[in-house]
Amino acid sequence: MPEYKEMEKVYDPAKVEDRLYEKWEKAGLFHAVPDKDKEPFSIVIPPPNITGQLHMGHALDNTMQDAIIRFKRMQGYCTLWMPGTDHASIATEVKIVEQMAEDGVTKDDIGRDGFLERAWQWKEKYGNRIVEQLKKLGTSCDWERERFTMDQGCNNAVVETFVDLYERGLIYRGDRIINWCPDCCTALSDAEVEHEDKDSFLWHIRYKEVDGGDGVVVATTRPETMLGDTGVAVNPNDDRYKHLIGKNLILPLMNREIEVIADEYVDMEFGTGVVKMTPAHDPNDFEVGARHGLEIIRVMDDAAIINENGGKYQGMNRFDARKMIEKDLEELGLLVKKEKYNHSVGHCYRCSTVIEPIISKQWFVDMKPLAEPAIKAVKSGDITFVPDRFSRVYFNWMENVRDWCISRQLWWGHRIPAYYCDDCQEIYVTKNPPDKCKCGGSLRQDEDVLDTWFSSGLWPFSTMGWPENTAELDYFYPTNVLVTAYDIIFFWVARMVVFGYSQMKEKPFSEVLIHGIVRDDQGRKMSKSLGNGIDPLEVIDKYGADALRFSLINGTSPGNDMRFSWSKAEATRNFANKLWNASRFVLMNVDQTVKTPNTEDLDMSDKWILTRLQSLISEITLHMDKYEMGICAQKLYDFIWSEYCDWFIEMAKTRLYGDNEKEKETAQSVLVYVLSALLRMMHPFMPFITEEAYLHLPGSSDTIMMAPWPTVVDEFVFGKEAYAVSEVMEVIRAVRNVRAEMNVVPSVRAKVMLVTKQIEDYAPLTSYIEKLAWASSVEVKEDKEGVDDNAVSLVCSTCEVFIPLAELIDIEKEVERLQKESEKLQGEIKRANAKLNNQGFVAKAPEKVVEAERAKIKKYEGMLTTIQERISGLKG
Repeated sequence: MPEYKEMEKVYDPAKVEDRLYEKWEKAGLFHAVPDKDKEPFSIVIPPPNITGQLHMGHALDNTMQDAIIRFKRMQGYCTLWMPGTDHASIATEVKIVEQMAEDGVTKDDIGRDGFLERAWQWKEKYGNRIVEQLKKLGTSCDWERERFTMDQGCNNAVVETFVDLYERGLIYRGDRIINWCPDCCTALSDAEVEHEDKDSFLWHIRYKEVDGGDGVVVATTRPETMLGDTGVAVNPNDDRYKHLIGKNLILPLMNREIEVIADEYVDMEFGTGVVKMTPAHDPNDFEVGARHGLEIIRVMDDAAIINENGGKYQGMNRFDARKMIEKDLEELGLLVKKEKYNHSVGHCYRCSTVIEPIISKQWFVDMKPLAEPAIKAVKSGDITFVPDRFSRVYFNWMENVRDWCISRQLWWGHRIPAYYCDDCQEIYVTKNPPDKCKCGGSLRQDEDVLDTWFSSGLWPFSTMGWPENTAELDYFYPTNVLVTAYDIIFFWVARMVVFGYSQMKEKPFSEVLIHGIVRDDQGRKMSKSLGNGIDPLEVIDKYGADALRFSLINGTSPGNDMRFSWSKAEATRNFANKLWNASRFVLMNVDQTVKTPNTEDLDMSDKWILTRLQSLISEITLHMDKYEMGICAQKLYDFIWSEYCDWFIEMAKTRLYGDNEKEKETAQSVLVYVLSALLRMMHPFMPFITEEAYLHLPGSSDTIMMAPWPTVVDEFVFGKEAYAVSEVMEVIRAVRNVRAEMNVVPSVRAKVMLVTKQIEDYAPLTSYIEKLAWASSVEVKEDKEGVDDNAVSLVCSTCEVFIPLAELIDIEKEVERLQKESEKLQGEIKRANAKLNNQGFVAKAPEKVVEAERAKIKKYEGMLTTIQERISGLKG
């Protein structure tokens, strides 16, 4: 046990949190080493970008992970929380290019090697920033194992996977339609395109027949792509156009002949039933064009500038070309109409530029065969989503998955391990490339890098040393749970499952815990444009990390968005002060030799709080196992504030300040025992204040982090006696409420008389009623004999309470209060009767629920009769 020091009068997070975190880290308490005598529990962190700044989403995600890992650590598991950061190809390269622009240099000026040198300098300077911010939050990651998606180990895993999939025929290089960002000048996967509904237009353009006939009218949202049309498609069953199939039309503006083809892809009911075919600029047109052997003509360069295939429009950007094309079509009388049209437009997820579908030679992963075992894993329950509804998002993406474009036209990232011989066109995809081609020619490596999500998809096992067979991999893989937001289920979660089964032949994790996003107090998404964002570091500076963590967790539920506000953080700070003050009060009134409670010495209030504690331990453990941390936080909050502080501490004061030493020692032992359990259960959510308070407890260990999680002690579960205290608390609340309604000050005391058939329950507890209900005396009896007709009457579940009116109230106000109680009870009876008169409710509800409603009616009717009798008595 640490040397005892008196607790500070006021808890100051700024003086405590950094000190404790440094202590934990130096002691190696976060570090995990495989231990065959313990059961493993592991989590891998969703690696934040090295360009990242801690935001509320990070704070929520990492608080949830930390709560789970601290809970499991205290339960005795060998826990690994694997930390690390992501190189974030596009985002980081953009930042570095912007920084270079300020220095007046470009990528071309310094070359690839010079650029990568700057990139690694950036990583060293800024890459650890978010790690330090996560430490401020109190995250107990195993920082000794920190990984980076471009460290040598992760690179080995990337190359191993790429070569393996290539040799299995699941990675290939080819010309296909990809999503292209003209601003970032790189390909994007489907998951990296964000779609937004935009108001635009639908242009109806006439394509005439070669012989001068009217031809057809096509409708398009991107008229600039018509420059690359190589066909027009109609449905073979469309009687309107059967006579045109196989004939040629004149492509407006380009005066090039294009053929009318028939394909069932065309929806006869949509638009004019005619679709222009631009195989180089539309994924569906590409597939149709491949079936019919249509020519592929690309009319834009990488910056979305019309190229030499665009005729007179060459050199114009796509949107300027659109305006000019519209003008020219009008002049030629070929623009039939232009109508307003709202449709979904893809944007780059990084820079928000409108993406351009474009034909390009890229590297792809054939996803369908890889998706099959990943789909089966979730359907079989081998992997589960919490909540389960998010499995539908997963299935929707996986069952409709398209080939994944994995090459990126960037310099920062894992370079593709493909090597080309320009002499004989041989391609080598290998971990160890030869010095020269077999023809004797020199080799050059592919210029492109891999999509960031390729390396991130390997994260659960690459971080543990794969492709080497490490002790960590053998012990900690597969991991237990992944904690992440719902917006990256297809970005990251699905790909980790795919790679887990592909490379490890095993799932990467058993459960996927999905959380929502953090919104402001009005329910709006936090954003720079709205100016409603809250910096978590500012909250920590003002109220402490514990206040931030608990306010994020309290009330949240898996999968649902939550609201955060400064007032919520302030309320949590107040709760932290309540916990600190309660701990300080207890420790000021106990000595350091306090023992475990002895059941033979307990009074009824001890038995009540100990019974309630066992119930709480059972509930918190159950909800933690189900990741229902919001429920845990609320239950702990209610128990600590109300049952422990407001009730039990107040009940214990009589013995603490009394002359009976044995009763005093018993009260002390129960106070400390319950406080210890509460601090341990609160620790996953509020690690700092619980550690600081725990270290002052008699018999505490060196750190609460390694203290055992509380378990239910059967000998501390009491039945009748514990229930009796609950009944007395009901009486005290009732007396307090009526005194408050009548504005009776605490200094004015009055006799309290209890009429009940359960005298043996109430008699031992009259001292608590006297103290906490401001009674001059308390009498418990079986009948109303001797009760003043003008006494205030309170009806509780197992007794009636009478307080003489003489110096407290006037009769008229008491009658008015009782009438309100009567109306309230009548409302409850009416509501319960309505339920029982509903045949649907009676037929469908469980019998216990129906019986409970009947019991309520009987109880309320008895209380109503009593109140009405009392009203009649007061009125005389």
